[in-house]
Amino acid sequence: VQLQASGGGLVQTGGSLRLSCAASGLTFDDYAIGWLRQGSGKEREFVAKISYSGKFTYYAQSVKGRFTISRDNAENTVYLQMNSLKPEDTAVYYCAVEVSTSTYDYWGQGTQVTVSS
Repeated sequence: VQLQASGGGLVQTGGSLRLSCAASGLTFDDYAIGWLRQGSGKEREFVAKISYSGKFTYYAQSVKGRFTISRDNAENTVYLQMNSLKPEDTAVYYCAVEVSTSTYDYWGQGTQVTVSS
């Protein structure tokens, strides 16, 4: 199983980015996929999750209303649209497979998001 995150970069406060997570080696539409992030010197934290069908989505309170998670099962890809970015969103963003409730595995390599003030 491989997940590859991409789309990170440097943006100014208030800007937008769209992250992509391309998966291979698994029956993609059998699994929920999550985005998590880890800022420098901080614990990894949950950002968003999407159910296997895409019908249900869940967000951390800190990103609700600004971030949108979606998936294209035909393309084995999950997206994270991030709007109104804040400096506190700066982190390495990872996608991962939810193997059981709130437990993630098969981490991608991460993509750096830096929001300048």
